[in-house]
Amino acid sequence: MDEVRIGIIGSGVMGQAHMQSIKKTKRARLAAVCDMNGEAVKKLSEEHDVKGFTDANEMFKSGMIDAVMIATPHYSHTPLAVAAFDAKIHVLCEKPIAVHKADAEIMIEAHRKHPELKFAAMFNCRNLSPFKKLKKIIDSGEAGKIQRVNWIITTWFRSQAYYNSGSWRATWKGEGGGVLLNQCPHQLDLFQWLFGMPEKVQAFCGIGKYHNIEVEDEVTAFMEFKNGSTGIFITSTGEAPGTNRLEVTCERGRIVLENNKIIFDRTLESVPAFIKTAKTAFETPETWKVEVPVPEDTGSMHQLIIENFVNSIIDGSPLTAPGEEGIKSVELGNAMLYSAMKKIPVEMPLDGTAYKNFLQSLVDNSTFVKAAPVAAANDDFTKSFAQK
Repeated sequence: MDEVRIGIIGSGVMGQAHMQSIKKTKRARLAAVCDMNGEAVKKLSEEHDVKGFTDANEMFKSGMIDAVMIATPHYSHTPLAVAAFDAKIHVLCEKPIAVHKADAEIMIEAHRKHPELKFAAMFNCRNLSPFKKLKKIIDSGEAGKIQRVNWIITTWFRSQAYYNSGSWRATWKGEGGGVLLNQCPHQLDLFQWLFGMPEKVQAFCGIGKYHNIEVEDEVTAFMEFKNGSTGIFITSTGEAPGTNRLEVTCERGRIVLENNKIIFDRTLESVPAFIKTAKTAFETPETWKVEVPVPEDTGSMHQLIIENFVNSIIDGSPLTAPGEEGIKSVELGNAMLYSAMKKIPVEMPLDGTAYKNFLQSLVDNSTFVKAAPVAAANDDFTKSFAQK
């Protein structure tokens, strides 16, 4: 194979952006578009001169595509991915890969049956230079043991008009959650990618605190790790101006990632060792302030994920964001929401079935009606595949 024919499911903002990215990617060709909105499909198929489908299974069986990008509302990710794997189609799925852990496990199991296929997640933030450099510092051991992580990510401000733009948005039935499911999967993925998974989560969520929605728009979570380190994760869609500051306290000082810069206040010796050997009561370790050089990012981070996906299919090169790793950010978000709603600490790994049943009870008992909702083009995908 010297070219990967890619079909896209979903005609929304991200779906259309990915269509442009594919057309700029070497050894990739946009071969088909799919959406249950017939008018959108007709327009896009004519614009890109490709075949249009209103049924994903017909596209899978057409023989016209080698791979598919899934850019639909969250609940439909699982049935679409499973159907694609069964049709022997490679899958690149938008974040989050699933609404809850149990669905992510279904996707992973479907992929296990077809190990010759590639399964990738659109975690494009893994391509951002500051996070790549921070991971390199941590993995090299230069920082020593991580003691505490504090991430405030409140630059996700959204108006009520945003939530009213789709009937599926910010509902238990349509989206399965709020800021943790829609805005923060990238940060949750980066959190576990950099620091691993915690063994205990305690969280507090504001449900419709700033907006007329039935899901969380503010989260404060506390995490404990097996090695004794701790983590704080704070996010919101109701703060302006927002903050995006990641602070990592470690044995060799403190690393702060903010405004795409990394400042490493590096101690000349291990802090735990200094605590034991210092001769005076108020002595502190000597510290050097180091601005870590970070290359400037150019181009589209989304396109880099697509390019990596294509190269992996053709050349067998490693995936930047394997789909199987997508379960970790889903589980972390699920655990935070479960802890907050149940008012209990959650031991990890999360019981996926228990959370699935809990989420279903929220869907079944919802009486929420959004003011003047506007139907989204992809709404019918969720309804259609939920019935299959």
